[in-house]
Amino acid sequence: MNWEVIFSADSLAMFGEGIVTTLTLLFASVAIGAVLAVAFALALTSNNKVLAGIVGAYTFVVRGTPLLIQVYLIYYGLAQLEWVQAHWDTVWPLVYFKNAFFCALLAFALNTAGYTAEMLAGSIRETNAGEIEAAQSLGMSRFKILLRVVLPSAMRRTLPAYSNEVVMMLQSTSLASAVPGLLDITAAASRIYSDFYLPFEAYLFAAALYLIGTFALIALFRLAEKHFLAYLAPRKH
Repeated sequence: MNWEVIFSADSLAMFGEGIVTTLTLLFASVAIGAVLAVAFALALTSNNKVLAGIVGAYTFVVRGTPLLIQVYLIYYGLAQLEWVQAHWDTVWPLVYFKNAFFCALLAFALNTAGYTAEMLAGSIRETNAGEIEAAQSLGMSRFKILLRVVLPSAMRRTLPAYSNEVVMMLQSTSLASAVPGLLDITAAASRIYSDFYLPFEAYLFAAALYLIGTFALIALFRLAEKHFLAYLAPRKH
């Protein structure tokens, strides 16, 4: 194996740029997806059957189709429509579809929003009735109960499942390499493979970077769970 190429200044710089792109995609898509997920989860648990049905259909499609297909549909489909291209210099937000990073980010954010919304909706439905009754006895309105009791409790209980979703999103960002012009970790490895024909070295190094990122995320979520879910731990007598 020829590891000298991998650890050369040019290769490390390329992987460094790939790490920045990967982490930016991850944190941006997770942040946007989390905001959308809260809105979608509230729609799924609302009494409005039409709204719940529309959002339910959306999450069903998102969770039932491969993320790579969703990326292709946005970048090679939506962004390549003649009407979009004819107006993407003048009409907001079509101007962003010229950017490959935006297309990948949109696909990832919409995908994680679908998964997270279903997880959060499940936690909202499972909220202990006693918590709601206690809030009602204090004279809280429905909105205050939702904002101060239901959502915080549901978010805390969703943490373990959500940690898996974030880790999966980290690994799913490798699909960004399918979008021309984006240099993520996988794309950096592919360039080294094509330039020097070093498939094992390039992809093993990329795998190691994803592995480090995965363990870092798991450690962060374990700390968060220890803090926010401490009240669920067995009491010591």
